Amino acid sequence: MKDIIKILQQNARISDTALGEMLGISAEEAAAEIDRLEQNGVIKGYSVIVDDDLYDKSTVYATIELKVTPQRDCGFDDIAKTIMMYDEVESVSLMSSGAYDLAVEVKGNDLKDVAFFVSERLATIDGILSTSTHFILKKYKEKGIFIDGEEPDERGLC
Repeated sequence: MKDIIKILQQNARISDTALGEMLGISAEEAAAEIDRLEQNGVIKGYSVIVDDDLYDKSTVYATIELKVTPQRDCGFDDIAKTIMMYDEVESVSLMSSGAYDLAVEVKGNDLKDVAFFVSERLATIDGILSTSTHFILKKYKEKGIFIDGEEPDERGLC
């Protein structure tokens, strides 16, 4: 199972035949295993990794750190579920320690979109004590994929 997941994370468009060849199983067995993983909820979906410099240079990403007061009987879950419902939100993660409790990754059309989202939507949610926004200037690697398309020099040189 882990081998299939690793391969699909690098190339979700791989054919069942090629996947089967890599794993030493038939194409039908590969397809059945993928279907089983999807049905059991292990695979939640598939996504495209985009080079925004080539696609849409105006797109802005930010990571927002939130200090939150946990809710009685549900901890951080209800606040996280509220935040997840916004279209701008790419991901929400509970952090184990440090200065903040939740990390929220957002995407906007420009800086003002993200600033408005933080000040008018996130900061106004009951239980959120503070926010700290970090704008992402450039992505070099995402989900194991090199964004600029070039593997780094094995000697560590540019």
